[in-house]
Amino acid sequence: MKQKLKKTYRKLYRHFGPQGWWPARTPFEVMVGAILTQNTSWQNVERAIANLKRARVLSWKRMLRLNDRALARLIRPAGYYNIKTRRLKNFLHFLQERYSGDLRRMKEGGTSRLRQELLGINGIGPETADSILLYALHKPIFVIDAYTRRWMVRHGLAAPQLLYEDLQKIFMEGLPADTALFNEYHALIVRLGKEYCRKTKEKCAICPLRDEKL
Repeated sequence: MKQKLKKTYRKLYRHFGPQGWWPARTPFEVMVGAILTQNTSWQNVERAIANLKRARVLSWKRMLRLNDRALARLIRPAGYYNIKTRRLKNFLHFLQERYSGDLRRMKEGGTSRLRQELLGINGIGPETADSILLYALHKPIFVIDAYTRRWMVRHGLAAPQLLYEDLQKIFMEGLPADTALFNEYHALIVRLGKEYCRKTKEKCAICPLRDEKL
């Protein structure tokens, strides 16, 4: 499995090149994006983030001061805006109460403890928590999403019924604990899922991993 994972990474990197993910200027922007991207496309998230920037409220203090209706209006392009407003506010209250909004102090925490804290916030599940840990706080943890699961199942690397933690364990045990590697690998899998390993109308015949399919 270790050799399979490494070989796959090399093939994807040669085919797509570096992805430069997550596209954001600050760790806080990454955190907001990780919550907004739940159940929607990144293009919609970009529009919501752009609204927050235009309104000059893309900071934890300013977003926390916004009433729910105003915040919901700004993030409307991301969909499920009332639900995501509550989730953002839950996260912002956590950030204020636990770390006084200091992301540098938050980053000093251990990965396992931080993950449990994030999972304790209503509306933040494993994928969102791990995205925050990896992309905003630069912790060595692998993010599992629908693209990753689909590729692993189709290529015989995992059974369809495996849980999030089981899939994550495959990467965590099969690769060195390297934040940059986890970042790039996950981004490459997302690119693969969008362009080739689609949910429908998949392009297996021209997929860069076609020779790897079991």
